[in-house]
Amino acid sequence: MTDVRGLSEVAIVTGGAGAMGSAITRELVRRGCRVVIGYRSGEQAARALAEELGNENVELIRADLSDRQAAQTLLAAASGRWSSPTILVNNAGVMTQAVVAEMTDLQWDGLVDINLSSAFRLARAVIPGMIAAGAGRIVNISSQAAYRGSIGRAHYAAAKAGLLGFTFSLARELGPSSITVNAVVPGRIESEMVTDHSDDARFLEWVEQTPLGRLGRPEELASAVGYLTSPEASYITGAALQVGGGLVMG
Repeated sequence: MTDVRGLSEVAIVTGGAGAMGSAITRELVRRGCRVVIGYRSGEQAARALAEELGNENVELIRADLSDRQAAQTLLAAASGRWSSPTILVNNAGVMTQAVVAEMTDLQWDGLVDINLSSAFRLARAVIPGMIAAGAGRIVNISSQAAYRGSIGRAHYAAAKAGLLGFTFSLARELGPSSITVNAVVPGRIESEMVTDHSDDARFLEWVEQTPLGRLGRPEELASAVGYLTSPEASYITGAALQVGGGLVMG
């Protein structure tokens, strides 16, 4: 996948050290991209990923996305080493638990900031470069919780639902500039957020609720992201692609 200058496209992937982020990065590198991996924790995993994929293909940037300057830090890393990114994957996310009656402002604000506001700041940072390039791909990773709700995680569901509204609005704004904006909506994917519950009854309930009767693999999510960033998806924008084994349909 090359840009209009014949160079490899440059992507930013947030949450790049986790299971889903790592799979997305592998998929983009496989497709010929150079990737700036933004991560907050999991430095050992991030370094192992860079060694696996080749340091010439990835740039590791430790960034706390609650810091409002983090978006500019990631953009500068991409532009300084390669070129202004034409692909952005907002994958970073955190999940905490508290019922609304007991949830603090700090819990609400902190989670919404990482799961929703950071996507806004990153998109705002990369849009000028995409407009200048005459093309771009933005993919936001939402969640089935945006459709189904989640007991004890109203802040998470609200942020992921907000990410869908942001996706659809941005798709309308950027369509005239040949920039596509889409969401991928994972169900229960084998990742840190899900496998932490692998020994409890809730995990079994999750599997039973999924028509395909299993968890998704990170590579299956990554394939959807890879497609949406590809030339073959040039006429797809404002879509919410369900990758959840039938957990949410339509």
